[in-house]
Amino acid sequence: MRQPGSSRDAICGKACAPMSTLSAAGSRPAPTFAIALLSIAAFASAANMRIVDPLLVQLAREFDVTVGQASIAATLFLLANGVFVLIHGPFGDRHGKMPVVAIACIGAALCCVASALSISLGMLSATRFLTGVTGSAIIPLSMAWVGDNVGYEQRQATLARFLSGQTIGLAAGAALGGAVGDWLGWRAVFWILAVIYLLAGAALFFTLRNRPDMARPSLRAEGSMLSQMLGVLRRRWARTVIIVVALEGGTFWGCFTFVATDLHQRFGLAFAFVGLAVAAFGAGGFIYVTFASHLVRLLGERGLCLWGGIGLGLAFAALALAPNAIVAFAAIVMLGITFYMLHNTLQTNGTQMAPEARGSALAMFALCLFVGQAIGVPIAAPIVDRFGAPPIFWAAAVFLPALALWFASALRRRAQLIGDTRN
Repeated sequence: MRQPGSSRDAICGKACAPMSTLSAAGSRPAPTFAIALLSIAAFASAANMRIVDPLLVQLAREFDVTVGQASIAATLFLLANGVFVLIHGPFGDRHGKMPVVAIACIGAALCCVASALSISLGMLSATRFLTGVTGSAIIPLSMAWVGDNVGYEQRQATLARFLSGQTIGLAAGAALGGAVGDWLGWRAVFWILAVIYLLAGAALFFTLRNRPDMARPSLRAEGSMLSQMLGVLRRRWARTVIIVVALEGGTFWGCFTFVATDLHQRFGLAFAFVGLAVAAFGAGGFIYVTFASHLVRLLGERGLCLWGGIGLGLAFAALALAPNAIVAFAAIVMLGITFYMLHNTLQTNGTQMAPEARGSALAMFALCLFVGQAIGVPIAAPIVDRFGAPPIFWAAAVFLPALALWFASALRRRAQLIGDTRN
């Protein structure tokens, strides 16, 4: 009997998936309308991650606390968003990924309404925590659903289209919070998010009513939630992808977190202009999304991985050497393009780590990305405090290309082992 951790498990992915499932997925066209709805839900979920940051001063004034005390509303959301995905993943495998995403949208909408009606910082913090609990299901389970319903050959380009909502959401979150908060007050921000979540959830339920086949749960995963998670971790290829995404997330976001501070300190930019740095990164991501299908055909997943890593190294080096803000902004746009070249490749492989339990696998993927970020920022912070941001930009400029080269080599070895000639 084949034991977990055997050589076949070590290269598990497409080779270990039931062929009937793969051929069925590959023979169907990508469900464009459903992916568009999932992308809208991902927009709200990604925007929610940064929406509170520009509201902290208003919240401190509203509840008569310090800005540091008000930041608990952001911290609790991120904590819940990172931890509870471990529950949503196996739950989606058992009960259907898209229905769970639809329910999560409605739950997040209700939590946003409660946030808008909060009368104390304690109430707001609790509702933000619950928003993180509900909303954390949306992005990983949406990616897992794409993995279930789109053949591997089309999956990277399809995930890139889905990624457009997440990319725009990350870019728009801080801008939406700042602009709407200034014009209409902080409560209006949560009302707007509630409406977006509600519309996405209602549209998903309507779609499921007309296409019940999209609600099918995964019947292949066996055992408890814990055993499903452990089953993912037993696979060598799954461990490889998870480790790489944790290192990528920790290095990239640990450095990018301090880009705005660096622009302000080195070039004296006002904070209003500094906020455009996030938008510039989002613009780069959107450029990648626009041309993703062409890039996938031209470079293949190994090429995207390798050139994405090289591009990240060049962009961080340019950021460290930038003589003025114009060069720095150009480097940030390049960071957006090349980060998603590498990260989209990791996402695509994440959907194939455990085909019979994609929800659980993507939950582990999302958790490790979150943990990487949580570790990377505090490692970088004392370096920035003492020496400024350029030293950590140089570290990223060296490490990320090396990481991409290593993962591209791992992809080549895996392709040879499973007889895959796609790349």
